Amino acid sequence: MAVNYVCRHCKTPMGSIDNAHVSEAQLGFHFLTPEERSDIIAYNSNGDVTVNVVCDYCREAIESNPELLLVVNPLQ
Repeated sequence: MAVNYVCRHCKTPMGSIDNAHVSEAQLGFHFLTPEERSDIIAYNSNGDVTVNVVCDYCREAIESNPELLLVVNPLQ
């Protein structure tokens, strides 16, 4: 099982953990509400997990231009 971190806005891969022994508790997923989990975490058919986060570039762009959040794909 691999856990892949991807920016939710620009889709840039940010990192990966490829370890079958890492638990969701070790990754901190247990702190998320069910709504947050469904928004942030996607379970793929091959057993991998994709975690949608925000990269520094997109975070800075959105902080400087909050109106970007009104667009479906602000930073393609």
